[in-house]
Amino acid sequence: MNLNQTDSGFVAEVIRRSGEDINTCWHCQTCAGGCPFVRAMDYPPNRVIRMVQLGLRKEALESSGIWICVGCNTCSIQCPNCIDIPAVNDALRQMAMAEGVVVAEPNILNFHQAVLQSIRRHGRTHKLEVMMRYKLKRHDWFSDLAVGMKMFAKRKLELLPSKSKNISEIRRIFDQKSTA
Repeated sequence: MNLNQTDSGFVAEVIRRSGEDINTCWHCQTCAGGCPFVRAMDYPPNRVIRMVQLGLRKEALESSGIWICVGCNTCSIQCPNCIDIPAVNDALRQMAMAEGVVVAEPNILNFHQAVLQSIRRHGRTHKLEVMMRYKLKRHDWFSDLAVGMKMFAKRKLELLPSKSKNISEIRRIFDQKSTA
């Protein structure tokens, strides 16, 4: 498919992949209001959802917002329709990678891989570890310190990782994905 065209099946594909009915989005912007990273995004979460609803595949898959999202679920908690926006972003990232879309943000794929490594290690993301590993790799310690402090104040950055009770099952899923 040509990415410059409107894709009427795009919304159905995103709903199927994410398990979220994004057609219930009211575009009230509460997701953007609580997101600690919205200032770094080209489009806030509700605008990405709107692009998907309109079949704007190219624009949605090339958006930096789908990569900048760290899955903290602040948006989902505030959403009046309980849309799991990080799940939608995960689906969009998977689609972008599968279609060979150029990642909108420099080094963001490395960040995304650090998130996946954290999930494999702990069964969930340890956001402080992810951020520190990313910062170490980039040698960029202070450019977004204010965002980090805001996340720490909202208890989104725990000092120690919490581990999933069934870490072996999570690692098995990763192993299956790597052999598939």
